[in-house]
Amino acid sequence: MHKDLPQITAAVVAIARRAGAEIMTIYESDFDIETKADDSPLTAADRASHELIVAALHDLTPDIPVWSEESAAIDFATRSGWPEFWLVDPLDGTKEFIKRNGEFTVNIALIRGHEPVLGVVHVPVTRRDYFGAVDDGAFVIDDGGAPERITVTRPAESPVRVVGSRSHRGRSLEAYLDQIGPHVMIPMGSSLKLCLVAAGTADVYPRLGPTSEWDTAAAQAVVEAAGGQVVDVHGRRLRYNTKAEVLNPHFIVFGDPSRDWTAGAQAP
Repeated sequence: MHKDLPQITAAVVAIARRAGAEIMTIYESDFDIETKADDSPLTAADRASHELIVAALHDLTPDIPVWSEESAAIDFATRSGWPEFWLVDPLDGTKEFIKRNGEFTVNIALIRGHEPVLGVVHVPVTRRDYFGAVDDGAFVIDDGGAPERITVTRPAESPVRVVGSRSHRGRSLEAYLDQIGPHVMIPMGSSLKLCLVAAGTADVYPRLGPTSEWDTAAAQAVVEAAGGQVVDVHGRRLRYNTKAEVLNPHFIVFGDPSRDWTAGAQAP
């Protein structure tokens, strides 16, 4: 069923790198900031990356539709009939981009049957690629070098290494951290938080706040290919394109399945 994924993955990594180069051209300039309808920031980098990725994916797989954050208004009646599609965040971590801290990513996922079966997360500033596909494992490439396999850490370390957002933190997270016991916090932006769990440099990422489906799909594929899990607070795997609403439930990302990581996590 998934024999085509390794060949497609290499092409998608190349597309994400090209988008990253477009982003860096703008990152290194005096860019303008706009505001979208939901008050989130938008830059020329988002749009340039979106346009490049959508065109390249259409060339790569003409029969597979593309749903990007910057084309979010695709009606559910249309996309609910898609057996597979590309789910794209052309620039995840726009706030980090604006802060110029480098912690932003390009995310491209292939969704089949509501599940992410292939994911590529590219980090433009460091030119690092995280990628993974079903039955093929997860890998990281640094600056165009050779791929190195990554896996989650089992068992989790003590104190637990918790990766958390630089831009979002609230009461629910504080309550969760109280339940989890001794821990160290690793602040990080964008989908890199999931990638740290996939790479074994963090044990858990509790996200007890709003995210959209394009924020998580690519990195979820990487986490799962590395042996980890991405579940809601009831322990159910995150799935995609199952409803008109694009928001994810609150979720937990972890590598060690021997512990109940959902304990203390509260649904919104």
